[in-house]
Amino acid sequence: MGEKWVLMKTAQTPTNIAVIKYWGKRDETLILPVNDSISVTLDPAHLCTTTTVAVSPAFQQDRMWLNGKEMSLSGGRYQNCLREIRKRAREVEDKERGIKIEKKDWEKLHLHIASYNNFPTAAGLASSAAGFACLVFALAKLMNVSEDESQLSAIARQGSGSACRSLFGGFVKWIMGKEDDGSDSLAVQLVDEKHWEDLFIIIAVVSSRQKETSSTSGMRESVETSSLLQHRAKEVVPKRTIQMEEAIQNRDFASFAKLACADSNQFHAVCLDTLPPIFYMNDTSHRIISYVEKWNRSEGTPQVAYTFDAGPNAVLIARDRKAAAQLIQRLLFYFPPKSDTDLDSYLLGDKTILKDAGLEGLEDVKALSPPPENGSAQKYPGDVSYFICTRPGKGPILLSNDKLALLDPETGLPK
Repeated sequence: MGEKWVLMKTAQTPTNIAVIKYWGKRDETLILPVNDSISVTLDPAHLCTTTTVAVSPAFQQDRMWLNGKEMSLSGGRYQNCLREIRKRAREVEDKERGIKIEKKDWEKLHLHIASYNNFPTAAGLASSAAGFACLVFALAKLMNVSEDESQLSAIARQGSGSACRSLFGGFVKWIMGKEDDGSDSLAVQLVDEKHWEDLFIIIAVVSSRQKETSSTSGMRESVETSSLLQHRAKEVVPKRTIQMEEAIQNRDFASFAKLACADSNQFHAVCLDTLPPIFYMNDTSHRIISYVEKWNRSEGTPQVAYTFDAGPNAVLIARDRKAAAQLIQRLLFYFPPKSDTDLDSYLLGDKTILKDAGLEGLEDVKALSPPPENGSAQKYPGDVSYFICTRPGKGPILLSNDKLALLDPETGLPK
């Protein structure tokens, strides 16, 4: 076996947003949750992690680069994922290049990993979910692992809980499981991304700064101090999960919106019920909730559902494109870009919605009239950093185009 070869795989994995929240672990090491959760996978064209993994006998140690910066792999979560996936590695042969890796060789061979998020890391947009899912998916392909996505999700879960839900597209359920070893705590796809194609998703990135209380420590404190969390896990979520699955299957938006908003609000109530209290939402988050609630009520049936993860960013799910166009008009009325920002860099992702909303440029935004359902016409320029327009999307894929790899095929180092 020549000492110079480098074998690589590159994968792309979406992020996901929970509509029934995961908050609280019953086992910190294995990352086992206190309740089931349900999420929607976001279109990887707009939000995803790309990861290249490489193996070579020339590598001296396992190394990782995130967004171009070298990171330590010594953390328990990375080590758990690497150990579990190496355990399942099988023989790999590239006849063309004369490379053969026996099952037992994987224990001695070192890996290089490069990962890139096309959105801010640790800003409450589930970057760790996409990251660990992508790492596990890419390594499984590199090592010729036979496990299916659900079984791989149980490994990704040990990196970041919500990562298990990023191994599928569409709507995904993370089953909490009963076993102490976590073998039955894994993700399953409820429906694929084509099941409910009407939905349109707008994310208001209120702040792309790292949050003050990380999800990991926040969850631990909630489990230890919040009696509301215990009530939520035992009494509320089991019923709500069944209702949410039903709403998704039936494409029943009114029920979906009611459940998603209620669950988001209860998750943030648990954060407030924690000692010391955790504040993930800010004034802008609260304003957005108020605008959506007033609009939904004035229409008589919900047009938009809102959900907030552990951060101030609003994820707004519109029932269809028409509602999304009306929503973007409202959002841009209240949160116009600052005078030095153009519309093109203020609204990312699927920009076609601007045309539906009749907005060609900043002049059209300035000309928007105040939404009739809200008494106030006060504007808050600068309070939203930018918007991302997206939709439910597909699960992880392997990228066959070598140009998209993040590592050099000769050296195995970042390009």
